[in-house]
Amino acid sequence: MTYHPYFRGKQYELITVRETAPLLQACGFVPIIEPVKETLNGLERTLTEICNADGQAIVLVNPHHGDHSSGGLNISALLAKSFRNGPQITAGILLKKSMSVDEAMKCYREHAAHSPAFVHDGFLFAKELADALGLKLAETRHIFFDSHGKLYRKHFAGAYRVLLKDGFKKQKNADYPVLEPYSDLHATYTEEGMDGFGDFLTVGDDYSEGGGPAYAVAIHITFIDPTKDDEMFIYHFKSKRMDTPTDTAGKFQEALDAMITKLNEPASQIYEGDAIREFRDLHSKRHFPGLGYVKKLSMKHHVETLAHYLT
Repeated sequence: MTYHPYFRGKQYELITVRETAPLLQACGFVPIIEPVKETLNGLERTLTEICNADGQAIVLVNPHHGDHSSGGLNISALLAKSFRNGPQITAGILLKKSMSVDEAMKCYREHAAHSPAFVHDGFLFAKELADALGLKLAETRHIFFDSHGKLYRKHFAGAYRVLLKDGFKKQKNADYPVLEPYSDLHATYTEEGMDGFGDFLTVGDDYSEGGGPAYAVAIHITFIDPTKDDEMFIYHFKSKRMDTPTDTAGKFQEALDAMITKLNEPASQIYEGDAIREFRDLHSKRHFPGLGYVKKLSMKHHVETLAHYLT
């Protein structure tokens, strides 16, 4: 359970999980899913695919964002009804700044059948929660947003601990640099005293319901550089035109042209898995599948890159 990619439950993020379910299982990767859409049909299909692949997932039962932010009873009901057997689907308890220890422990007890994992996002009572867990602490999993430093995390020593970092610096497409650092956590998480690591793929932690008009189109592609201690970097391949919100398909081709040019360089360090092969196919056909599909391929490539590196 080394890598824990964090997905918000939008359509193409759930599709990414479904399509990569066999790879996630083969590598021991455990996705974290925060449901944000009222309808849970897509989530149910995704979790079914995870189970069919004999994989695992963590589903937040009290999301911070989206349609379930005021209460996750429907999520808990789905887990109890359709995924009550076996340890594959874990209930994730999001520990928010506003929560008390009593509320956290109540949620923990209510979801005991789904081996709950704690996801720490602004929670203030580390020592008190560790004390409340007592002897059960060693049996629990704790996933920390990196706003929680070592002084906070030390209270959960002896449990399974994961550190989440957001390597994606979200901004307007036109403002992205061509290349920038992404993360070194995949190579350094053990130096942090962690058992695993996670990130927000090529989407980032900033949540929004939808994007505005695309003045520029960008394709975000990560790669690991063995000549720089295996640090991960990210390319932002952008369209040439950025002045008007028209011809999104043509702008995608401009961004894809830049990406293919880089891929064809002899020194390209981009891992060429299924996602890159599909990008090459789109380029040869001059086909635009839609921005959501492009986002899915970018996330899929990120998972494939870490799978290739870690295995």
